[in-house]
Amino acid sequence: MASWIRFLFNPIQGYHPVTTFNYNEEKMKRLIFSILCLSGTKISFADIRLPSVIGNNMVLQQQSSAKLWGWSAPAEKIYITTSWNNKTDSVTATRDADWQMIIQTPPAGGPYSITFRGNNQIVLDNVLIGEVWVCSGQSNMEMNEGWGLKDVKAELPSCYNRNIRFFYIPKTTSDYPQDDCKGAWEICDSNTVKNFSAAGYFFGKKLNKDLNVPVGLINSNWGGTAAEVWTPAEVVDQNDSLKAAAAKLTPAPWWPYKPGVAFNAMISPITHYSIAGAIWYQGESNTGTASTYSSLFTSMIDAWRKKWDKEFPFYYVQIAPFHYGNKNIGALLQEAQTKSMQHQNVGMVVITDLVDDTSNIHPQDKHDVGYRLANWALAETYHKEGIVYKSPVFKAMDVQKGKAIISFENPGSGLQSKGGTITELYIAGSDKIFYPANAKIIHDQLTVWSKSVPRPVAVRYAFGNTAIGNLLSKDGLPVTAFRTDSWDVDTTEIAKK
Repeated sequence: MASWIRFLFNPIQGYHPVTTFNYNEEKMKRLIFSILCLSGTKISFADIRLPSVIGNNMVLQQQSSAKLWGWSAPAEKIYITTSWNNKTDSVTATRDADWQMIIQTPPAGGPYSITFRGNNQIVLDNVLIGEVWVCSGQSNMEMNEGWGLKDVKAELPSCYNRNIRFFYIPKTTSDYPQDDCKGAWEICDSNTVKNFSAAGYFFGKKLNKDLNVPVGLINSNWGGTAAEVWTPAEVVDQNDSLKAAAAKLTPAPWWPYKPGVAFNAMISPITHYSIAGAIWYQGESNTGTASTYSSLFTSMIDAWRKKWDKEFPFYYVQIAPFHYGNKNIGALLQEAQTKSMQHQNVGMVVITDLVDDTSNIHPQDKHDVGYRLANWALAETYHKEGIVYKSPVFKAMDVQKGKAIISFENPGSGLQSKGGTITELYIAGSDKIFYPANAKIIHDQLTVWSKSVPRPVAVRYAFGNTAIGNLLSKDGLPVTAFRTDSWDVDTTEIAKK
């Protein structure tokens, strides 16, 4: 091998190979590189590169086995020094020119720095250690100050907080899972908060205040998208019912509809990044396939957890009442979301009391949405006591002397009606005809009856596209819409006026 290199640089017997073949300097470098690679000689011309989510101003998950990863020349040795312990570890890149290393993060704190040394040197500054959450879904999660949200606008004069950091992933799709995405970590201030998820911001603000730790929020959402595009395609394709439902999705000019394409480009690139959990606000675009939504949604959650290799908490918002084009499809989607509460380590926020206009699919109050999501996290993930965070959910019905006795899970300190008579409450007999019902609250149970229904069989509460009930817990959380029957529901198109 050495003789070949000498041959290239030292004329022999009057023969000048470089001059004869008229190689320029760049071609010479390429030739030498090829010869050295073929000979097995180690060579390093490539710089260390990092994915965008690993950068200045980032928040790493505290007290975790956090993964750092990137790319470099094959077989290059990379030294990584973390300033919180001044410890240096090393890793050797694979033949595929990538590398990864697990580091142990300390309790919340900072700012710190992380130094990467190899063919080049990269120093990441202003790194915090704290709690990291993904904020995903469709337009109600995407909504920001630019949508005219008054609760965000009111925050602008005082929102600067160096202990809240944002990472925004732009709308992107891919047919195959990606290992990087566009984006950069930014400090929360009056400019960056304008473009960030309002629900995500208020969620993070409350966590930061109540836990007194830095919070990192990853914004990955796309208005109008169905849950299928956030679910790996193989998960949908391997389930006949999910595949059939996905085929019913209607293409539109403003968002993708193919299964997996948003997951591949906007979730897959961050699945190496250690997180505490995820929050989610989506479902409006799946109202046409509500019968399979619970299966789809929980399968998506499981797929995310598998990719992260962590059973992280997943807290979501139930869709709000809205005038959909077909009868009851919104109510059926809400029902599917309630059913999903049976899944492991999930929680659902009910927001029917936060809606003042059922002709607007985008409720304006994102402050309380974010805070209610945060309360789930504070109670369930961080084990804070004394927090009221669960809405009452239908548990069982018992018929006694012509009256239906409804009991609830999570009744709190009891039930109350806002404004007197309980609204959106109906009762039916075996003929399946529903009549407006009378009701009486007895502590944490509801007694329901009607003179038109002497032998009750079913009760429905706030079950309908635009139904907004006025039944709450005494702690102020709305009772979750429910029906006690499993009868077929009319989903025909609503006649246009």
